[in-house]
Amino acid sequence: MSQSEIDEILEAMEKPLRYASGHDFANLKTLKGLESYLAHWLDRAAALSVSPRSQSLLQSLRLRAQGFDLLDLAEKKARILEVQKIIHDLKGEDEAPLPCQPWPTQEEFRQSRKDLQTSIQFIKGVGPRLSEVLKKKNIVTVEDALYFLPRLYQDRRQIKTISQLAVGKIETVMGTVLQADMTPYRRRRTFELTIGDETGTLIAKWFNFNPRFMKGRFKKGMRLILFGEVRLYQFQKEIHHPELEIIEEEEPQTPDGNEGSPPGKEESLHFGRIVPVYSETEGLYQRQRLIRRIMKNTVDLFAAKEFSGIPEEICRRQNLIPLSEAFRRAHYPDAGDDLALLNEGKSPAHRRLVFDELFFLELGLALRRSGTLMEKGISFLVSHRHTCRLREILPFSLTPAQERVLAEIEADMRRPHPMNRLLQGDVGSGKTIVALLSGLMAVEGGFQVALMAPTEILAEQHYFNIRPLVEKLGLLAALLTSSLKKSEKETFYARIRTGEIHVVIGTHAIIQETVEFHRLGLAIIDEQHKFGVLQRATLKKKGTNPDVLVMTATPIPRTLAMTLYGDLEVSVIDQLPPGRGSITTRVFNEKERFRVYRLMREEIAKGKQAYVVYPLVEESERLDLKDATQMAKNLQRDIFPEFKVGLIHGRMKSEEKEAIMADFKARRIHILVSTIVIEVGIDVPNASVMVIEHAERFGLSQLHQLRGRVGRGKDPSQCLLIAQYPRSEEAERRLRVMEQTTDGFKIAEEDLAIRGPGELMGTQQSGLPDFRVANFARDIQLLNEARKEAFGIISCDPILSMPEHFFMKETLKERWKGRLELATIG
Repeated sequence: MSQSEIDEILEAMEKPLRYASGHDFANLKTLKGLESYLAHWLDRAAALSVSPRSQSLLQSLRLRAQGFDLLDLAEKKARILEVQKIIHDLKGEDEAPLPCQPWPTQEEFRQSRKDLQTSIQFIKGVGPRLSEVLKKKNIVTVEDALYFLPRLYQDRRQIKTISQLAVGKIETVMGTVLQADMTPYRRRRTFELTIGDETGTLIAKWFNFNPRFMKGRFKKGMRLILFGEVRLYQFQKEIHHPELEIIEEEEPQTPDGNEGSPPGKEESLHFGRIVPVYSETEGLYQRQRLIRRIMKNTVDLFAAKEFSGIPEEICRRQNLIPLSEAFRRAHYPDAGDDLALLNEGKSPAHRRLVFDELFFLELGLALRRSGTLMEKGISFLVSHRHTCRLREILPFSLTPAQERVLAEIEADMRRPHPMNRLLQGDVGSGKTIVALLSGLMAVEGGFQVALMAPTEILAEQHYFNIRPLVEKLGLLAALLTSSLKKSEKETFYARIRTGEIHVVIGTHAIIQETVEFHRLGLAIIDEQHKFGVLQRATLKKKGTNPDVLVMTATPIPRTLAMTLYGDLEVSVIDQLPPGRGSITTRVFNEKERFRVYRLMREEIAKGKQAYVVYPLVEESERLDLKDATQMAKNLQRDIFPEFKVGLIHGRMKSEEKEAIMADFKARRIHILVSTIVIEVGIDVPNASVMVIEHAERFGLSQLHQLRGRVGRGKDPSQCLLIAQYPRSEEAERRLRVMEQTTDGFKIAEEDLAIRGPGELMGTQQSGLPDFRVANFARDIQLLNEARKEAFGIISCDPILSMPEHFFMKETLKERWKGRLELATIG
């Protein structure tokens, strides 16, 4: 075959497509018989000898041409773009990329958005009962279904006979159940299926299984398709825990490539192609074929209606395929698509969907930042009267990192628009003193400061540390928590209202309607991710555009900080105060408990102190509380009768907790048993041992925070983790990370890799759009590109008022669902 023959065919197919797509598809309505015209030229191409890649692309072309005449106008537009893209690939020419997608009219756009909210129950094959099952997977509308991407893809382009299976390879095979039974294996049982075809037998084997379910599931004579790694055991081929599907009787009797009838339209969804595999739920277990049919119906009817309005020049620059094609190929990949890229979530289809999601995230953040810069705020007149005096009182000097961050904050506070800054640093890096000095700069300008903490004990700790310092400067600080008596609250409310109190420290009680500030100038919010964005918004409304300083004691990976707080400036205290002792972390099993007690005794004998921490799980708070109380008694009576053991937990009254902490600081208590109320903010330099019970139940950032309660003096410290068996792989990984590093930022990166951003920060708490496709750990490069493009648009059009940005603005409002009105809240 000469290249000129195929080029001639491609040119013939392309002519009517160019005519139809010209002048924004103005001629499409008048074009008739395109389906049969393309089929004619495709038949001619099929007779030519072409490369496997070209064969695959021609097959994709034929699939796109089928049913074209029955499509509505919007679907025809999308289908023409897809066909043009395939012809472009077949030519192999270095042409300019195709436009992202045909642009609808405003009326078509609104109708499409309405159509995409259609209930999933109206898709063929669903109905009311199944729609309730799909709701468990958060699939309520057809758009939810489009975003329900496969969890993996299987290469079923070649289904092999048993004799063709290669040991060590992941293969697809079809066969008949010859026998189904349980077999003894090393003091337990396995479930085994003997599968046969005309070329041999194969064993499918399960080690973990439900006997009743498995015996009832498989019958002799049933035909299956299996997918998995082929092993060899005693000269017999096996697949352990295969992915499998039961084949109905009407399906073809032989695998593709063997003699037999060709697969029909339904069968082509499940064989002879790259096949999607979706996550299942109760009511849909082992119903992959049904899920595929539902998804195919949804994609065919609704994918073409997806349009987000990302400008064409961005699509070209980023080499993005049309959104409609991305949904189609993410669910039903083309024959030529790369299987590895699909399974890594990096295929062109995934790339487009991820970029779309990240672009609108960053566009919202860029709009928030733009809104902040346009707002009028307080330009503080900083005299350094109080800050210089405080520096003289402090028994230490600030580190260069603290000085740098303080200078960044002061520069922000002097500007005429509101400060929105995130202050982060590792455990013990000295964020609180930086926050206090920032607060004093506001007080010097005649304003009040509010410091909001997530827990009462942390608010109390801030208060006990800050009050003596501000009182030496002739200023007043108040502690406002929900546990105060009504009369005490009324007194504080009055003094805050008149401006008599300069620094207000508290929990969510600060944002109650009854609290009125005289002149709130700076809102400091500690432990950012434990507050909802609406709580932060309420605190900000207590003043006329006060400055906001957000502190987090949990270091956030730079990648995530840039994303979640893209509208905030970020300051990092990346240096610990000098003279801090090192911390050694070790993991112990239950059997090694007395080794832990021996290490504790050695340290206490040197005059040091120890913490013993128990997990506190809200759902079983009383049970765990009883454990901590019981263990405190046990440690005092049976293990350390010669030392004083104290107990502190969240249900104690404020005065009780204060008394216990005072005794611990004064070294009257040697061992402090606690629930995780001591996670942050406690500073006792003499404590050198942190014992964490049930360490496998804690998250990585929690473990790091708890470890940060020791190592505050000049002597070496120890963190001893007692973990139970059995424990998950994830728990094991967390414990190993704790042993390997004390760097909070490295730990944060590991936490991001283990848990993912959604769980790490919680998009509900952060006030950001939900993520259905993007993965920050995987997509960081694409995130940077999306950020650059989004911020570029806002720099040219700060409120998206240009007509060409209409669709983009509408999509943005829908994705953020009203959360953009919190434009200046971090």
